[in-house]
Amino acid sequence: MSDFFFARSQMAMSLAFHIIFAAVGIGMPLLMMLAEGLWLRTGDRVYLILAKRWSRGTAIMFAVGAVSGTVLSFELGLLWPRFMAYAGSIIGMPFSLEGFAFFLEAIFLGIYLYSWDRLSPIAHWLSGVAVMISGTISGIFVVTANAWMNTPAGFDLVNGQVTNIDPWAAMWNPAAFTQTLHMTIAAFQAVAFAVAGIHAFMLLRDRANPFHRKAMAISLAVGLLAAVAQPISGDLSAKHLAEYQPIKLAAMEAQWETESGAPLRIGGIPDTEAEVTRYSIDVPYALSLMAYGDPNASVMGLKEVPLDLRPPIAITHYSFQVMVAAGFAMLGVALLGMWLVWRRRRLPDQRWYLWLLVLVSPLGFVAIETGWIVTEVGRQPWVIYNLVRTADAVTPMTGLVVPFVTFTLLYLVLAVAVVVLLRRQVFDSPSPDELSQPAPAAKEAPYAAV
Repeated sequence: MSDFFFARSQMAMSLAFHIIFAAVGIGMPLLMMLAEGLWLRTGDRVYLILAKRWSRGTAIMFAVGAVSGTVLSFELGLLWPRFMAYAGSIIGMPFSLEGFAFFLEAIFLGIYLYSWDRLSPIAHWLSGVAVMISGTISGIFVVTANAWMNTPAGFDLVNGQVTNIDPWAAMWNPAAFTQTLHMTIAAFQAVAFAVAGIHAFMLLRDRANPFHRKAMAISLAVGLLAAVAQPISGDLSAKHLAEYQPIKLAAMEAQWETESGAPLRIGGIPDTEAEVTRYSIDVPYALSLMAYGDPNASVMGLKEVPLDLRPPIAITHYSFQVMVAAGFAMLGVALLGMWLVWRRRRLPDQRWYLWLLVLVSPLGFVAIETGWIVTEVGRQPWVIYNLVRTADAVTPMTGLVVPFVTFTLLYLVLAVAVVVLLRRQVFDSPSPDELSQPAPAAKEAPYAAV
């Protein structure tokens, strides 16, 4: 295999690993902030224990995410020096601002973890709000840089040279809003369903456990709101792609012919030789309506695109289908849970529903991973859309198989360590003594007895 293959594979593996921790850095602080807010409102000690447990999980994931993010920053320079040489002066600002937001998140997370008995309850809760805001902003800045790769802006090309750089226009490029919105909602949704599924699994053993019942209630509520918002975000993204990246949209839908009233395909197997998509369920006019708001609008097909400018059709199409299926599965389970709550006026704790939550719990991260495959693979053969090809941006170094294997093993070890730590520090049920201790008044400090 070529070094080009290993360079791309190592970057893909590092991104796939790091994006999980980046999403947790966005979504988990919201859960811990909600738990502490409910403690302040109700004085129920279980919410206080929950906030502390979730803050430990946030700290664990933050630490590992910092390591994997550092690795990524080195890989950008080592594996893609030509890309950085071209783009560094244009999109350097969002990376710098992301670093600033990252350090703010670290500072406020440290305050949150170690000041339970040093700050007033309200001040302590506000430090958690700061963790959530800075973590979300950090993710937004990174995604704007990726969005720039899809819709490069904020500079002029004069005789092949980059001039007249406008960092703000580059950062807030045409894809920035839709891509950051979609990713931010996805992070909240993925974390919420993962947490809800874990606590649902624990409730299968002890359905009366107040710790897991309250944890599932909070995370499921957040997951429902995110799952409802995500299709709206997806619709905005589809309209953006139709205008700025029609080739990617055609690959996502395996749309070969340019046609008016184009159908939306559910499933299907793209045949790149015959240039047809077999066995799909076609919804007439739906793609035209989704992309342009007009059921009779014309949608460009892949046959208009030269072979060397087409992305890998099968990977893009299958990844998109998995992402959408995962999203709608989570939405369906969340809406079903809401209906059960409305009908029974209590937490939906039937065994069959708890098992449903367990089954869909990883789908948020599956959707994130496949969504990023669509974003990156669907842009190929360009690393910077219509400007720099991926093959021209890679490092000339050789012998990349060794670091690829090394980092793969490192990530496997880190993944196992994270799972073990989360189980012991976060998700195990509190002891009866811990739950039965008298709770201090919510208006008082310290919290240190927990």
